[in-house]
Amino acid sequence: MFKKILIANRGEISCRVARACREMGIKSVAIYSEADRDSLHVKIADEAICVGAGSNSDSYLNLANVLMAVQISGAEAVHPGYGYFSERANFAEALKSLGITFIGPPPDAIEAMGDKAKAKAVAIKVGCPVVPGSSGPVANEQEAVKLAEGIGYPVLLKAVAGGGGRGIRRVDSAEELVSNWKLAQSEAQASFGSGELIVEKYVVEPRHVEVQVMGDSFKNVVYLGERECSAQTVRHQKIIEEAPYALMSPRLRKAMGDSAVKVAKHVGYTNAGTVEFLVTKDEKFYFLEMNTRLQVEHPVTEQVTDVDLVQLQIRIAAGEKLPFTQRDIELKGHAIEARITAQDPDRDFAPSSGKITVWNAPGGRGVRMDTHCYAGFTVSPYYDPMLAKVIVTAPTRQQAVEKLATALHEFQVEGILTNISFLRKMVAHPKFVSGDIDTSFVPKMLEESLVYAS
Repeated sequence: MFKKILIANRGEISCRVARACREMGIKSVAIYSEADRDSLHVKIADEAICVGAGSNSDSYLNLANVLMAVQISGAEAVHPGYGYFSERANFAEALKSLGITFIGPPPDAIEAMGDKAKAKAVAIKVGCPVVPGSSGPVANEQEAVKLAEGIGYPVLLKAVAGGGGRGIRRVDSAEELVSNWKLAQSEAQASFGSGELIVEKYVVEPRHVEVQVMGDSFKNVVYLGERECSAQTVRHQKIIEEAPYALMSPRLRKAMGDSAVKVAKHVGYTNAGTVEFLVTKDEKFYFLEMNTRLQVEHPVTEQVTDVDLVQLQIRIAAGEKLPFTQRDIELKGHAIEARITAQDPDRDFAPSSGKITVWNAPGGRGVRMDTHCYAGFTVSPYYDPMLAKVIVTAPTRQQAVEKLATALHEFQVEGILTNISFLRKMVAHPKFVSGDIDTSFVPKMLEESLVYAS
């Protein structure tokens, strides 16, 4: 087992990994920017190394500085968290060349599944249903229009190297496609360093359901149930996630789980990964993409499986076998996660920054909080606006919804703007309470609010 692990990330996920390390008797090393000097993730870790100035490009995405920190620390392994270098094959390769273990999948699996066109080709090869669309990057808008007319509008323009809901644009006509093509390309280039786009059929009002997979270096791969992530903003940013999917039948769970495992096995996948699907009302499902890392919403899977995914990641990276088979995995109860962000819902979720003057977090049985914030902490404008994750667990979905409503009512933050009031309204919405939601739920709720306000 490793004696020391460097966490190449920041915020709540860095805190989460540091706690897992401590429970396993492993020393943890945090990295931080000058703007993050007082973040809780710096205080929780056993050691901390500054990797640059405030901006991401100067610090957390400065490859040379991060690799230097790894060498200075004497860490034997690196956990990338999510975002940043977590899905960068070149980072995993660089660590390998230094004799450092990357706690994640092998570089070739990252390469194969990180490219949306290649990932789709893998899904087709193993017989996993896919959304109709281009088989690879589309050369220009004329080719895109021709393809879109063949599969029918609406369609999505998607960045080949995209992720996290970014680099996606819906278009409903040839005119919209042409006018959005260059905008989508420039967005993709700015966000991911590649302007390549694919075109896919837009599935109207589906559920977004993802399957958690875990593989070891002995070719064992299992799925640990699923999560529903249909509560998303117009920009496809997830807000609330839950496990299991409330409408999941045993037949559908097995079919989706088996498909996810086939995809993972085909690319020699090890460690944690998530295969994402769109699910229609008549239980048809389509491969969307694979995230070759730990997900933000991994806690809900942990709550219903009683498996510590981060500790399992570390054990697998250290060469251990999966401690269970598919038959051993059992889902118990219902868990829901709400993302608390420094955003103003009344101003199109514009980011907010500044000093937190009041931070009264919720508690009680079945309530978990993952965060790096506290009263007196200054939220920087440089980073992702997520402040915390509130995760509730109860025997049934109805009880979990009620528990989440109570937790959000208790949560008080002052000094900056947050999305807590919006989440309270969302959790009280009849459609959410009933579970009758799809990916159009949040956009429609926002439209309702605008109509009511006018």
